[in-house]
Amino acid sequence: MASDESGRLVHGRYELLELAGDGGMAQVYRAVTRGAAGFQRPVALKRVHDHLAGNTEFVRMFIEEARVCSELDHANVVQVHDFGVDGSGYYLVMEWVDGVHLGQYVKSFIDRGVSTPWRHVTAIVAQVLSGLAAAHERVDARGALAPIIHRDVTPHNIMVSVSGVAKLTDFGLARAVDRARMTSPDVVKGKLSYLAPELARGKPATVQSDLYAVGIVLWEALSGERLYWADTDAERIRKVREGEVSPLRERRRDLPAELLGAVDRALMHAPEQRFASADEMGHVLLRVLGAAPVSPRELGQTVMDARVAHGLPARSVRPPPAPGPMTDVLTTRMIVIKAED
Repeated sequence: MASDESGRLVHGRYELLELAGDGGMAQVYRAVTRGAAGFQRPVALKRVHDHLAGNTEFVRMFIEEARVCSELDHANVVQVHDFGVDGSGYYLVMEWVDGVHLGQYVKSFIDRGVSTPWRHVTAIVAQVLSGLAAAHERVDARGALAPIIHRDVTPHNIMVSVSGVAKLTDFGLARAVDRARMTSPDVVKGKLSYLAPELARGKPATVQSDLYAVGIVLWEALSGERLYWADTDAERIRKVREGEVSPLRERRRDLPAELLGAVDRALMHAPEQRFASADEMGHVLLRVLGAAPVSPRELGQTVMDARVAHGLPARSVRPPPAPGPMTDVLTTRMIVIKAED
């Protein structure tokens, strides 16, 4: 594992404030970009672990993540600001999402012994589907369809901000179909518990395998349970291959029939029986919300509550200061200048 580099200044402009996440492959820091005249901006800086820095395949995956994300400009996809290398290896600078990942969000309700609010969960997943649609419908510089399959849609890769915006992140396993295959054919990518049955059988990733993963995420977020839980990987992969899905309606009697139907369809064993696109599934979820949509403010408040439930401050980044005398002076000055023009 890499050591904690908090306090270090990377490339003379990215100050690492604290370690925000430490996974098996990389570390993510909450950082700030330092610029001229006191300019600063919160960012996330991701760096591969030392023991993987010499792994050619993993480094290629990390570079691919930077390339893929840089081509996706969408409100529901975490944006990439910079990609570089220094004495400690490659690093990726991304927007900082002030909030929690979906797994933390769901756990905050489980720990209180209450069911997750289905409207909020549905709104989160609908936003994720919007970001996923942008990846699936990507067009290259020549105007040709060049879809990006995420291949790792999991609760940990869905961030929900205190502003009420859900963002899909970690495209490290994504494979743009216009690129050569990056790994050997027998490597099964993605976390076992979120694989579609066909992926577990060695078939290629598709739009429908991504939507199956979304179905699992939605099933788990609404039930508060794991869909493919097993004591061993061998047992888990058997369940995944067979597509054993317990009816969600047996766990949540309060869910609308159309929402239950959407989950069932996303989790159909045969890919051709699932939704045709992320857009189609997203539209169904929005229709479920109907006349009672979830506002960003409402969703954001539940995210702040979740942060507090996990012992975190409601916000990790201070909100902009309220307008004051100086702001009023600047605004007045701008109006006067405009009037003179």
